[in-house]
Amino acid sequence: MLRVVSWNINGIRRPLQGVYEEPSNCTAMAVGRVLDKLDADIVCLQETKVTRDVLTEPLAIIEGYNSYFSFSRNRSGYSGVATFCKDNATPVAAEEGLSGLLATQNGDVGCYGNMDEFTQEELRTLDSEGRALLTQHKIRTWEGKEKTLTLINVYCPHADPGKPERLAFKMRFYRLLQIRAEALLAAGSHVIILGDLNTAHRPIDHWDAVNLECFEEDPGRKWMDGLLSNLGCQAESHVGPFIDSFRCFQPKQEGAFTCWSVVTGARHLNYGSRLDYVLGDRTLVIDTFQASFLLPEVMGSDHCPVGAVLSVSSVPAKQCPALCTRFLPEFAGTQLKILRFLVRLKQDSVFRQSALQLSNQTQVQMRQNKACVRSTRPRPSQAGSSRGQKNLTSYFRPSSSHPQASPDLELPSLGTLLTTKTQEGEVMAKVAEEQAKASEAKDDKEVRTSFWKSVLGGPLPMPLCGGHREPCVMRTVKKPGPNLGRHFYMCARPRGPPTDPSSRCNFFLWSRPS
Repeated sequence: MLRVVSWNINGIRRPLQGVYEEPSNCTAMAVGRVLDKLDADIVCLQETKVTRDVLTEPLAIIEGYNSYFSFSRNRSGYSGVATFCKDNATPVAAEEGLSGLLATQNGDVGCYGNMDEFTQEELRTLDSEGRALLTQHKIRTWEGKEKTLTLINVYCPHADPGKPERLAFKMRFYRLLQIRAEALLAAGSHVIILGDLNTAHRPIDHWDAVNLECFEEDPGRKWMDGLLSNLGCQAESHVGPFIDSFRCFQPKQEGAFTCWSVVTGARHLNYGSRLDYVLGDRTLVIDTFQASFLLPEVMGSDHCPVGAVLSVSSVPAKQCPALCTRFLPEFAGTQLKILRFLVRLKQDSVFRQSALQLSNQTQVQMRQNKACVRSTRPRPSQAGSSRGQKNLTSYFRPSSSHPQASPDLELPSLGTLLTTKTQEGEVMAKVAEEQAKASEAKDDKEVRTSFWKSVLGGPLPMPLCGGHREPCVMRTVKKPGPNLGRHFYMCARPRGPPTDPSSRCNFFLWSRPS
């Protein structure tokens, strides 16, 4: 069996709480535990938010896996995808990007199709954000036949409603993805497209689809209509070259979502959408797919993992492709580091001999100093018995060395005793006076504090929402406009369907200016 899993991890460098039982601050250990938890032969991650300059060796090279990264070339901490393959599923080829412009001609996948409708500048822009990574594997069916399987790990762009140019970018990326996938199919390879496609295909894949305007007219959904077979695995329902594997096995399952808003707490009530897919070519899904699943119980991101199980075995390559991170100069040991210029690699024989002589002289001098100290230190026999060490009990019994009281000792007079008692009384009076002053200062401070509290009033209590009569939460407007920066109150409960009484109500109240 071959198990593949895809997950939008929302940042690979941060610790993923909830994935494993014991939290850890070691990022490399966290990634290794994530891979062990997912228990897949091939793990495809999206939105890694890492660039090559900040990628560390413990993060990129995990024992038992070979990894491949695609980085954003325009922005740091943005986009990016990565594929981790177990050693028993080592690919025969790997390539970054869809256009072929990033190919190194050494271990690439190839098969690019007709891209004449794109300019070179447009292709370079589409591949500049690190959104696609291809790995090609050899698989063996139960009949013993060896075939080629290409996995396309993608993180498709999000179309911001306020930026129409991003919608155009998204649709051009979709088009380039389809051309490349169909070219691989035409070359005889099976193809799996998996990752975050950033589109909820059907109304069943979105919780609030009925309230969205022109849901079916969305350009991304129309593109998926043309790419996918829309009625499952029946032979007579063929429309597109690919099949949504999850809907093939679960065509009517509702509430099967993979993405939720963290800000609104929508995951608590499963108020989300299905944006992550495992799409396989029609023949591959019908013949080899045994299951397709979601893992909503796995926390750590605003997405959950998705995956599939195929009834094939992987035939690992003898050597990893050139794109493998272990071949990068900074990880392969071929890159010169500053420590090589600071550490002496070879010591001169003359320098070594002089250092040895200096060490011997130092040891002789230390011995002489110690002998001198011993000779000048007094011995117990010379010092006498009175300078010997005393024990603790000698301080609690009379000693013969102490002089006895003389009978002619002069006693203090009565006037001296009276003077001493008068001084003690004056000291006690001063202490009492200081305590009284401190008490008065404390009372004065409490009076001033109560006065200012009565004047300023302190923060107002949170208003109660209209639906549940519970304290609200304060939010700040972040959308550009006349209300940017203003505070308002809203229901503190997580967002959910309007028909669910336990979800957030529609209460809204502007905060009064301070």
